[in-house]
Amino acid sequence: QVQLVESGGGLVQAGGSLRLSCAASERTFSRSAMGWFRQAPGKEREFVAAINWSGDSTLYADSVKDRFTISRANAVNTVLLQMNMLRPEDTAVYYCVSKAPFGRPTMTENDYPYWGQGTQVTVSS
Repeated sequence: QVQLVESGGGLVQAGGSLRLSCAASERTFSRSAMGWFRQAPGKEREFVAAINWSGDSTLYADSVKDRFTISRANAVNTVLLQMNMLRPEDTAVYYCVSKAPFGRPTMTENDYPYWGQGTQVTVSS
């Protein structure tokens, strides 16, 4: 059973930056597509970004493109989300997700069987 643990959330002013980190418990992580979803209060959960197992293919939601960067360090079973130029509308609980090994990154939450517990990101105006 893959366990995902997020860290790095917090409170930041609009225009600021945060970096989220997700640590995976299994070595199979290095062969799995990973991603991030978020859910704001009163809204449906939405896709943010995803990355393939080797780190050379990424997907981004239009709302975060050119502001957020997803990357991974397979040697330490970690995926990162660098968030720059943050906006109040980025306020949400951010979830790290993982696919089963060898799946390609997608934007559909049902494609990801493994989820972390979430970390809160709050952007003040």
